[in-house]
Amino acid sequence: MAVNVKLSENLVAQAKRYAQTQHRSVPKQIEYWSQIGKIAEENPDLPFTMIRDILIADQEESTGEYQFG
Repeated sequence: MAVNVKLSENLVAQAKRYAQTQHRSVPKQIEYWSQIGKIAEENPDLPFTMIRDILIADQEESTGEYQFG
């Protein structure tokens, strides 16, 4: 279920820049950042590269496809 939230213009502008380079929509970019933050808070000793790999693995599992990158 989608929910409307108010975000600062600055955050949305930053997300737009990152989203374009990562080929994501602005909402998906903000969702991605949110997932990174959640994993980082729950696992403060994990390096970013491991967190990113976790998110990639989760995405592969849900689509049933492997991505090379």
